[in-house]
Amino acid sequence: MTKHLIPVAIATTILFAACKNPALHSEANGKAGSATFGEDIAFLRQHVKVHVLKAASSGAEVAVVPEWEGRVMTSSTRGSAGFSQGWINYELTKKGIQPESQRTGLEKHIHVFGGEERIWFGPEGGQFALFFPPGVKAYTFEDWKTPALMDTESFSVRASSPSRIVFEKSGTLTNKAGTKLNLRLEREVKVLEKDAIAQLFKMAIPSQVRSVGYQSRNAVANLGPQPWTEEGGLISIWLLGMLKHGPGVTIVIPLAKGGEPAVNSDYFGAVENDRLRVAHDTVFFKGDGQYRSKIGIPPNRAKGVYGSYDATRGILTVLHYNQPEDAARKPYVRSQWKDHEHPYAGDVINAYNDGAPEPGAKPLGPFYELESSSPSLPLAPGQSITHIQSTVHFEGTPEQLDSISRAALGVSIAEITAAFR
Repeated sequence: MTKHLIPVAIATTILFAACKNPALHSEANGKAGSATFGEDIAFLRQHVKVHVLKAASSGAEVAVVPEWEGRVMTSSTRGSAGFSQGWINYELTKKGIQPESQRTGLEKHIHVFGGEERIWFGPEGGQFALFFPPGVKAYTFEDWKTPALMDTESFSVRASSPSRIVFEKSGTLTNKAGTKLNLRLEREVKVLEKDAIAQLFKMAIPSQVRSVGYQSRNAVANLGPQPWTEEGGLISIWLLGMLKHGPGVTIVIPLAKGGEPAVNSDYFGAVENDRLRVAHDTVFFKGDGQYRSKIGIPPNRAKGVYGSYDATRGILTVLHYNQPEDAARKPYVRSQWKDHEHPYAGDVINAYNDGAPEPGAKPLGPFYELESSSPSLPLAPGQSITHIQSTVHFEGTPEQLDSISRAALGVSIAEITAAFR
């Protein structure tokens, strides 16, 4: 099978390696799918420093880990007692980051800590890949490695408050073509109050609905001395989030009018219509953690908003990002493990459903993942690009969440739950 990008940037070979490592799928506290925010924070604080952001107008809280590239690990609509939204790899968290000479197995290539939003840079594969060194001919697992800037290097905290934290990081990425990209990153994560959430989606939130929201602002500047060009290789800001799978999870992506294809669904081979459907100008994709599959939405069909509904837990998740109005004319990187005739004709939204890579094998999580990417723009020294994404979890009954789903995603809760009946 052709190796393709997946949300934890691990292709087929790597997934097989993960399945041989029991530490990656052991559930340390036995509550991987039902842990409270308080339980997860107590666990994380035994192994890593956690910064908790709090909404002043509610009990909503968001946990951020500076040591792991300023990623949002998890969040809650009602503090310690609330459901912990993010997927966490408990065993790897206990182990932490070992010295490079002591790393074995998958950790030689990546640390899959989890977390419901982390920042990476694309492309992963292709002639301008950031995950393969210069000079390699074939795209093999042995040569694949997540750059330390995205995997093992801590981000410095420049400023913080009870509701906001700002990180900064400078470094160099060298792509497969040999181009050195000197960059400076600023990442801000702030909790969203309920009125800001309502304003973002231009809707009223029913009083019975609990919510937690946060926004990340990610700016990357070219530190020079050379301009970043299409010929030398451009990069994208890539936000990825791991969330808890379940039998009632359906990923929902509204579509703009435009040409075909609306959905790129062949990352791991075709996805059958019992797992992927397009109806009412909306993509429905299962997030049950039972079948490894991935889809992508090209920029001419994306609307800058996407999400999921977990009918079992009563959680509607909505993500909004700053898609340019002329996105269809912007370059977006392609990341599959091969050279590309058109390396800047990639997707802007991706969604991944974890599952066993072969019958009888264990999945990486399981979890499901939601992703968005910025355009990959040429930048002169001193110029920058910014990618902003807001993530909101709403908790309530189907009746309470219906108006939110209609306003934010353009479909009713009933339409979502009926998508795969």
